[in-house]
Amino acid sequence: MHGVQGATAGLAVNPTNMLGYSAAMTTSVSPVPAGRRIFLAMAVGCGVAVANLYYNQPLLGLIAADFGVSPGAVGLVPTATQIGYALGLLLLVPLGDALDRRRLILAQAAALTVALVVMALAPGFSAVLVASVAIGVASTIAQQIIPFAAALADDRSRGQVVGIVMSGLLGGILLARVFSGVIGEHLGWRAAYWAGALLTLGLAAMLGTILPRGGARSDARYLSLLGSIVDVARRHPLLVKSSLVQATQFWGFSVFWSTLALYLEGPPFHLGADAAGLFGVLALVGVFAAPVAGRLADTRGPALVIGAGLVAVALGFIDFAFVPSVAGLVVGVIVVDFGVQLSMVAHQARIFALEPAARSRINTVFMTTLFSVGAVGSAAASVAWVQGGWIAVSMLGLGASVLGLALHVLWRPTT
Repeated sequence: MHGVQGATAGLAVNPTNMLGYSAAMTTSVSPVPAGRRIFLAMAVGCGVAVANLYYNQPLLGLIAADFGVSPGAVGLVPTATQIGYALGLLLLVPLGDALDRRRLILAQAAALTVALVVMALAPGFSAVLVASVAIGVASTIAQQIIPFAAALADDRSRGQVVGIVMSGLLGGILLARVFSGVIGEHLGWRAAYWAGALLTLGLAAMLGTILPRGGARSDARYLSLLGSIVDVARRHPLLVKSSLVQATQFWGFSVFWSTLALYLEGPPFHLGADAAGLFGVLALVGVFAAPVAGRLADTRGPALVIGAGLVAVALGFIDFAFVPSVAGLVVGVIVVDFGVQLSMVAHQARIFALEPAARSRINTVFMTTLFSVGAVGSAAASVAWVQGGWIAVSMLGLGASVLGLALHVLWRPTT
């Protein structure tokens, strides 16, 4: 791995309130420890942090039984968590451009630990919902870590570094359900959140030891910093393009996973929800795709890697449509997930090079676009399933991939 930048500046903050802080740069220098172990620690940190978003999914039945709420009501738990995550993306992630990222990550880890403990001790369902929002907000630690890693890498290795960190994030997403499901089944749903709190404490200890200080790069007040997110997008049409192209991939990803269990329940499969979970294990191929994508983006350029990812996802949805078998689904899952990760990492390597002082706000634009489009995709998939079944769902995903390819080839912004 090529070098890590050797120094980062410290931060002094005026003692004003959070809505009106003014950051002042200092000239203190903190040497960065040598290379690879920092990025591996960051990958683990991303996985542990993002896993908290998904602990609730296999536990919903247990939570509903504990509090005597309906299936419809308990469905608000993952919704509340996602709302919290969206708030964190908009309100916390941009702070990485103005505050010491190490301190910000550790503060969010502390807040996440508290939120997990509140969840584990929740006396009623209302407390569960409030804690779920807080967990979502604080879990954006992962989105602080990714631009931090990009800032520590040099230009020659940025794609590889982003790929390593993204592999940890993907592993956390895919393994979280298994982790909480097993604990919940044997020890109860609250035990899963106690375990999550312990993991987060361990995460804070690890990152507090290994991360360098990531100094301030902006003296903007907080509200001005938030307002400048739109300006960052206006300055960089390439960021807008990357966000929209990758959003077509995330649309397809959401379309597939939001309807897979319904497809497997019916003919010709007649399989249960546990089978859908096993397909999630297959998606771990993306853990290996991410570092490969990063290396290719560094050596061959991101445009080629993005194009390959878009083609792979389109081929995956063609497979879903025309090979109605378990084997067809297995191949399609691997191809689609590999393609999504190829384009995701290549896009991030590209956009984080645009404006080093605005990497956190760049990440806010990128991830908010993805999650917003993905949510609409999930809703559209439900309509497509009712109206036209699996073939309609597959065409919905394929159409998004074709649109993404068209944008990638025909739209050529330079900055």
